[in-house]
Amino acid sequence: MLILASKSPRRRELMKFITDDFIVKTADVDETLPENIAPADAVLYLSKIKAQPFRNENDIVIGADTVVAIDGIILGKPADENDAKNMLKRLSNRVHSVFTGVTIIKGEREESFFVETKVKFYNLSDEMIESYIKTREPFDKAGAYGIQGYGCLLVESIEGDYFNVVGLPVSKLNQSLLNF
Repeated sequence: MLILASKSPRRRELMKFITDDFIVKTADVDETLPENIAPADAVLYLSKIKAQPFRNENDIVIGADTVVAIDGIILGKPADENDAKNMLKRLSNRVHSVFTGVTIIKGEREESFFVETKVKFYNLSDEMIESYIKTREPFDKAGAYGIQGYGCLLVESIEGDYFNVVGLPVSKLNQSLLNF
């Protein structure tokens, strides 16, 4: 059995590009990050702790986590409108990175990797930011935006895997599963 250890509906949708034959399980884990952890290390750490509770000899377990980072600082999900506004202003007219870490576990075997995608935002006016916040889309997304929704209107360009920005680097995961 293949287990996707993720609460993200976007990851569930993307996983279907690889296979329909999987189940979703989630555990409440402490996602508190060690201080001063680099974004790439953070997603590797989080993907591993999400997969660990389901480790067994029979199933392949996939854990994943995505963060948005700018200037080495991780931007989580915004706490409120003001937080979302500040994040979007920080990302405006700049390039930031989206990191997704993936851990694949079966029994004692374990493999982890991360993918980084660079995203450049247009110069966002206060009106554009307010309009986007009114969609309510930013509030359950790292970095206060979702590229697969109205957030696509903020994005000038991307360098790398689009699906990584959505939350799961599908082709890299597929290759890793084939080699696993």
